Amino acid sequence: MESGAYGASLAGGAFDLIDFVKQPQTIMRFLSWIFSIVVFATITAEGYINPVTKKETECMFNNNDSACSYGVGIGVLAFLACVVFIILDAYFPQISNAKERKYIVVGDLVFSGAWSFLWFICFCVLANQWSKTPNRTDIASDAARAVVAFSFFSIVTWVLLTVFAYRRYHQGVSDFDQGYSDPANDNSAYPPTYPPYPSSGPEGYQQSPFTHSQEQPGDYQPPAY
Repeated sequence: MESGAYGASLAGGAFDLIDFVKQPQTIMRFLSWIFSIVVFATITAEGYINPVTKKETECMFNNNDSACSYGVGIGVLAFLACVVFIILDAYFPQISNAKERKYIVVGDLVFSGAWSFLWFICFCVLANQWSKTPNRTDIASDAARAVVAFSFFSIVTWVLLTVFAYRRYHQGVSDFDQGYSDPANDNSAYPPTYPPYPSSGPEGYQQSPFTHSQEQPGDYQPPAY
């Protein structure tokens, strides 16, 4: 297994765009991003009709405005979340602190699990309201079916994202159980501390033997020729 924490290698490696795009988690995020656009954009553009007998627009799903509002809200939030998590996934290998990685993985796990459940509710609500819609002559039926279908597809992608996030979390816990050392708290990488350089001379140092003779010179002796 590659050395790292929470499913990514240790910080410091170069970012490889091709490998990042090929990751299953990245592919699921892009699909979830596209599906969310289809849902909220279709409802916004074609989900509201204006009957001849009424002045105000109504939702094409059994005239239930709450169903359209719910689909738009879930889709917009899913769209924004996918953008944020794609950025975090790209930046994730550069994070050296294991606690920060844990917070990101736990947040991904909780959000993906919650949105899987919310997309399931969205699919059930829209499918139920569409089946109860009486008059479909003035309604874009293909658009309504597309919203229901891509709501179901979103359930699949977000469930897979939940599974991927759980695997990363489980791998991170296993790494710590095997003695993973957080580089941010590891002091072994720093150089050892050396004792200070002694300012005084070595012990047992004796004064120069020429000092005494220079301070007290003897009588002058002229040279002999």
